[in-house]
Amino acid sequence: MIDIAPAPALHAIDEDAAWEAFHARNRSADGRFVVAVRTTGIYCRPSCAARRPRREHVRFLDSPQAARAAGFRACLRCLPDAVARDRQAVAAAIAAIDAAEAPPPLDRLAAQVGYAPHHFHRLFKRATGVTPAAYARARRTARATQALAAEPSVTAALYEAGYAAPSRFYADSDQRLGMAPGQWRRGGEGVSIVWTVTPSSMGPLLVAMTERGLARVAFEDDERALSQSLPAAELRPADTPTRDRIARIVTATEAPDPLLTEPARRLSFIEAVSRALLDAG
Repeated sequence: MIDIAPAPALHAIDEDAAWEAFHARNRSADGRFVVAVRTTGIYCRPSCAARRPRREHVRFLDSPQAARAAGFRACLRCLPDAVARDRQAVAAAIAAIDAAEAPPPLDRLAAQVGYAPHHFHRLFKRATGVTPAAYARARRTARATQALAAEPSVTAALYEAGYAAPSRFYADSDQRLGMAPGQWRRGGEGVSIVWTVTPSSMGPLLVAMTERGLARVAFEDDERALSQSLPAAELRPADTPTRDRIARIVTATEAPDPLLTEPARRLSFIEAVSRALLDAG
């Protein structure tokens, strides 16, 4: 057994929770602590793909710096020292997407944060649950609903939301508004909407659907905001099979990295659920 200095006590989380996250290779725990193994002298991310040691050989430390101070060295497989840099890159990319008038291309976004495109694509999706392009689409959809309520015409709204052409806006509106933009502006006139609220790992989630797509996916615990935004629509609670199907999809969707900003986490989660619902038909 390698002679390693005693590890300081972990105060941020309890050791049972840390072990469970490590045993499950939970990526959301990366960056919250590192796992040091006395028999090898190596420290890893909780999600490291390496074979799991026995629990009595494991120590949990709150940072790579603490692990190095205790005499451990970084795993060359999972590169635990890169977690902070990875998180900073994802956060910077999210800020760039949020500030852009139109979705930035992956190549430009990756170069801006100092990563190769394919590697950054995987990194972003691992942290948020969606790709950079999907996150940008979600941001544009949010802007579109706001613009439809505020702008004097559908044409003005689509350009305000960042669409370069009406064709893309109208194509998206079927799935992302569940109706034509004009119907949305008229409060859902002539549209029938089914809705349900289901628990999620991030709080109660309202899902409202039409025959054409999703009318609303939002962190809300009742239908009041839906009714206010679409007062002319016919609203009815979803039937049991629909509620169960939505609940399964929401439950299966993992929450994004807990260290991202809350607005980014919520938008990413909503987009991941929306995509899964649309793919499921």
